[in-house]
Amino acid sequence: MMHGFNPPKRFLPYLSWTEIAALPDKANTVIVLPCGSTEQHGPHLPCAVDTVICSGVVGHALARLPDSVAAYALPPITYGKSEEHLHFPGTVTLSGETLLATINEVGESVYRSGFRKLLFVNGHGGQPQVLEIAARELRLRHGDFIVIPQHTWRLPHVAGRYMAEKEKKLAMHAGHAETAIMLALAPDTVHMERAVTNYPPEFPSKLLSPDGRPACAWTARDFGPSGVIGDPLPATREQGEAILDSLAASWAQAIAELHALQWAPREEATWGRGHQTGHVQSSL
Repeated sequence: MMHGFNPPKRFLPYLSWTEIAALPDKANTVIVLPCGSTEQHGPHLPCAVDTVICSGVVGHALARLPDSVAAYALPPITYGKSEEHLHFPGTVTLSGETLLATINEVGESVYRSGFRKLLFVNGHGGQPQVLEIAARELRLRHGDFIVIPQHTWRLPHVAGRYMAEKEKKLAMHAGHAETAIMLALAPDTVHMERAVTNYPPEFPSKLLSPDGRPACAWTARDFGPSGVIGDPLPATREQGEAILDSLAASWAQAIAELHALQWAPREEATWGRGHQTGHVQSSL
């Protein structure tokens, strides 16, 4: 069904418009938008990895919430800004401009429905800047709108206890952690017999990259033909279940904190002519 990993009662599209109109305290109800992508993740993982992970974590987090915390998920954004993977079949990418317009228009719809707290849970490393721009633009247009962009993996989790130091240092795509959590969320889509290990070379300038990760713009094919940037071979389903449980607990706490949060409330503000001239009419 359409709700995926979400509890049906926590999936906003399952409500009628009259039920949404009648929701109490919509100003503090948290609307969660998982933002994924459809892009290659090596020969052993499906192209849906980023969407599965962010929507899976959100669904498991919402399932942990008490009824006193009003929060609902929207259907995930399944296409992202994935140009760094476009050389591989199966990658479906939007431009940054299209993704920005999409996120902004979803945000406007959420605001128009009476909600004032919107959380982007981003599953793809190639688009956080776009979501940050959208969040700022929505805030500038609506001074009573709290919009938070955050990456799925930025909250506390236990993946590090299973990963080798080299993996922690250099892995970026389709490696240990993503493979493990996919074994927990969608095991039928994982083919460990096809998994390969592939690391990028350490970046030669320590000033520009103290940790050795690429400091310059890159595409996935720069590091070889597999599309993997890391080592998925040690991943197990048991590890993935522990990682998922830790992420879900952290996100449940974050959603509860956002539900209770009161931050810099102001009356609705609009750009108007100031948007066109580059000057915002209302101060932050």
